[in-house]
Amino acid sequence: MKIDRVVFTQGATSLKNMPQESTPEVAFIGRSNVGKSSLINRLLQRKNLARTSGTPGKTQEINFFLVNEAFHVVDLPGFGYAKVSKTQRAKWQQLIGTYLVGRSQLKVVFQLIDSRHAPTELDREVILLLKESSAAHVILLTKGDKLSGNERSKSIAVVHKALLSLGRECPIVLTSASDGRGRDTILEWLNFYLQPLLIPEPIQDSDQEPIQDPDQDPGQDPILPDTEP
Repeated sequence: MKIDRVVFTQGATSLKNMPQESTPEVAFIGRSNVGKSSLINRLLQRKNLARTSGTPGKTQEINFFLVNEAFHVVDLPGFGYAKVSKTQRAKWQQLIGTYLVGRSQLKVVFQLIDSRHAPTELDREVILLLKESSAAHVILLTKGDKLSGNERSKSIAVVHKALLSLGRECPIVLTSASDGRGRDTILEWLNFYLQPLLIPEPIQDSDQEPIQDPDQDPGQDPILPDTEP
């Protein structure tokens, strides 16, 4: 998949404010300071599309970006930052949970986990929540450039073990916003899950004359031209 055009369409603080069209959606979710905005920018090859901040938890809405005029990349608020009030944190968690489980346009969820650490309790809660979602689930291990080759293998093994303990299996991709590793694999998964949804319906040319089969009874309906490629 090639990323040609990316446009910010809107931010939403509730389900009713989200886009109402049937455009497929791909969501990115992770703890605050996991490197989500940087990875989205690297994936879409835009420097400042998803805002990065020195203050984790600053994003307070769900942001929608239209990619190739075909699907939305959805940047979900980071969760788990201690300096956010309990009330605000609970509000975000409820909105995110409802979105992940009930949003019909949502087709893929990329969950970001810091490759340098085992999944936290909050990471595990998201994994369990996504068992209730109809969307595909892919784990992205961030900051992989900070690990040695042996540490990378161990990180993947630790997350795989955690998934199995929760009754879950899904792809795991080691990534880095710094050096771009994992980007091509993410695009491959996007193509795998979205391509069947993006194939346009064949269009019948209204100016094309029907074909009359010489062996057909004149009283029968004419045979329309074959629209298959």
